[in-house]
Parts: sequence; C-alpha cells; structure tokens
Amino acid sequence: MQEIKVDIAILGAGSAGLYALGPVKRSGKSFVLLDGGILGTTCARVGCMPSKAAIQIGHDLHRRRWLERAGVQGTEALKADPAQALALVRKLRDGLAGGPARRVEKLGERFIPHHGRFVAPGVLEAGDTRIHAEKIIIATGSSPVVPAAWQAFGDRILTTDSLFEQESLGPRLAVVGLGAIGLELGQALARWGLEVHGFDLAQEIGGIQDYVVQSQARALLARDLPMTLGQAVEIEAAGDDLRVRAGKTDFECDQVLASLGRRPNLRGLNLEAAGIELDEQGLPPFNPETLQIDGQPVFIAGDVDAYRPLLHEAGDEGRIAGSNAVADTAKAYRRKTPLGIVFTDPNLCTVGPAFDSLDEDEIAIGEADFSTEGRAVLIGEDYGVLRLYAEVETGKLIGGSMACPGGEHIAHLLAWAVQQEMTVFDLLKMPFYHPVHEEGLQAALYDLLHEVGDHTK
Repeated sequence: MQEIKVDIAILGAGSAGLYALGPVKRSGKSFVLLDGGILGTTCARVGCMPSKAAIQIGHDLHRRRWLERAGVQGTEALKADPAQALALVRKLRDGLAGGPARRVEKLGERFIPHHGRFVAPGVLEAGDTRIHAEKIIIATGSSPVVPAAWQAFGDRILTTDSLFEQESLGPRLAVVGLGAIGLELGQALARWGLEVHGFDLAQEIGGIQDYVVQSQARALLARDLPMTLGQAVEIEAAGDDLRVRAGKTDFECDQVLASLGRRPNLRGLNLEAAGIELDEQGLPPFNPETLQIDGQPVFIAGDVDAYRPLLHEAGDEGRIAGSNAVADTAKAYRRKTPLGIVFTDPNLCTVGPAFDSLDEDEIAIGEADFSTEGRAVLIGEDYGVLRLYAEVETGKLIGGSMACPGGEHIAHLLAWAVQQEMTVFDLLKMPFYHPVHEEGLQAALYDLLHEVGDHTK
C-alpha cells in the first residue's frame, strides 16, 4: 500500500470541499482531495440547478393561461413532452456540473478518486493509498432518504438522484415529503401536465412556520398540487402501479418521488477509529462558528453536518473549514443571516430566526397583501402575503416570512437589511421604484411603522 503525508486531507469534492480547496491551495500547504463518487456537486447534478430548469419549463407552460386571457390564440394546444423536457434539463445540468468536475481533474495526483475512511486518528485509507494528514476536512455531503420498505419497489421509487435520469415519466406521480424540493418538483411536474398528488406527515409545508403565511402557501400551491397533510403514508404494489394511502386518500400512480430529506454521508468513514463519537442526532459534535469537531484536528462542512444544508451555506462552511484547517488556531466566524427560498409559484421565503422561536408578544409584525400590489396585478400573479418582524422598542428588523411573487428578490433585500441591523425607519428611507414587487416590502414596512417605537428619537 502506498503511504503519503500531507498537511490537509479533504474528504469530498462537492461544494463544501471545493470551497475549502481555495484557502488550502492559497496557503501553500500540501493537500489531497478524495472522492470516489460522480464528480460535480449535489447542487449542480441533482439539486438546485436541474430542479430550477424543470421549474422554469413548468412556469413557462403555465403562463399560457394568462396569455389566453390576454387574447393570445392557440394556447390551448400547448403541452409538454416530459421526455424532451427531461432531455433539456439534463443538457443544462451537465453543462453546469462539468465546471466543478474539471476543477477536480486539474489537480492531478493531488486528487484521489476513492472514498476515504479513517483507520486511526489522522490516518485515512483510500483505495490502495494510506494518507497521514495533520488536519482533515470532512465534506462528504448527503444522500436521499428512502425507507427500507420502499426499496422493494425498485425504480418506481424516485429520488432527486434518479428523477432527472429518467427518459420519461408516467402520467401519475405521488410526491411524499413537501419540503422545498418536494414542493418545487411537485408543482413543476404538475404544470408539465402530470397528475401529481403531494403527501406529508406534517401539517405544514415548505418550512414556513408563520401560520398566516403557511395558510396562504397551502391554499395557493393546492391549485396545482393537491395535498394530503398530517397523515402517515403507506405504499403497496397495485399490479404495475403503486398505491399510496394516507388517511382518506387513495392514489394510484406510476412512480413515487421520495422527498424525505437527505442523510449526512457519515457511514463508511469509520469515525470511531479517529476517536470521534456521535451525539444523539448521529452527528459529531462541532462548533458551527469554527466548524471544528470537538477536541479533534478535524473540521466538518456542508450538508454532512446537517446545520444549514444549502448551497450558499456549504460555500461559506467550506471557506471557514479550509481557512481554519491551514491556521495554527481555529477562528470563529460570524454566520450570515439565515435565508431560505422555495422556488415555487409563489415563492416561499424565510429570513432570520424561525418564527416559532419568536415571542409574538414581544415583536411587531407588519403585513402586505399582494392581491392589490401593482406589478403582481399587471402580470396576473396577484396573490400572496408578506410578513415582517421587528423589535417593538427599536424598530430593528428581525426577519420575515412570505408566500408571494418575487419573493426570492424581496427575501434577499430583507436578509441584507437584517444583517446590517437596519431598522424599519432606515429601510423606508431607501428608494422604491414603481411598479415593482419590492413595493410589497414597502407596504409591509409602512404597516410595521405603526407598531414600533418613536423614530424621531
């Protein structure tokens, strides 16, 4: 077996691992990058990028209803060919996934195309190579969760890892799990023309905790995606089909999209050989500001730590882990304001702390109704709501939730304002053009103005 010594070993060539690579390379320290899987990040290959292509196809086709109202003739003949749509999604996806893969391939011998596992503290094995590393970064990502009982149904159970590889799709699809991915793909495929039914054991969808926004989100998305919520799901074979039962719902379908979340890829790392114990959540205890595993010269970043499993967070965590791995002493970094976006129509967005963690008696809430917002009315998307939260005494913005058109942009503006510790009064001094969706933010701010302290102080 070949033995090598390096300063830094990075396990995983996904987003977090590649972002960690930047500060490691700039430091001049020796390193290796290990990954035995398909190159190209989760986001680019099976996540945010192919899903957004599928969403755009569905959105464009859905707009035919507005075109018909506007006098554009022949729209009733428009329909999607799932096989051709999937082929385009793959083509766009492959182009985007190729960039990260090429970065890895340029590393030459510093890239080892095998998964690594600990055999002792600071010692890894990958293929026929044993690696002694001063510091190690775990950035092995995550994998879709599929219940063991469902695996017997074979390729009729889809995940995001397999959905985009299908040559076509049957006309009926059940989506189990209505978080961000389940909602996005469920609505998109329904707009492609598939008969889709969504299921979730929880009563809430899309991670929205604000009950006003949640109520609107359920009602608006149900126009495309019928849902059964708050009921356990059972799946059984029905000839060549699958039967999905939950409460009073009995839905026969060709395939089931299991969108039940993703599990950190920790199995197979043999962490016990490194002296790393797992907590009650099955994760190694670590500091989210340094990303160092407690008491170890080991850092963890990206989806594998299950802290904030989002692409932009994986990028930040990769940079933090890489910077701390090359430093003599790990530095604590202030994490960015939490920002979540579900790219449905309407967008479902959250900014700042979870609504359930706030005391409604101690915060001020401002609200805007998009049914009368000018730009939304003009483009036929006049629906949704935006809610802002602020400190009562100071007017300092805390965060917000929304189910509204243009939410992806409004949420960014709000997140920037929250991170800059701006007040309601500060933000109302900013220009708002007309007519734009951001005027909904302005309306919510004015509503909030009446609930907070004296701005003349």
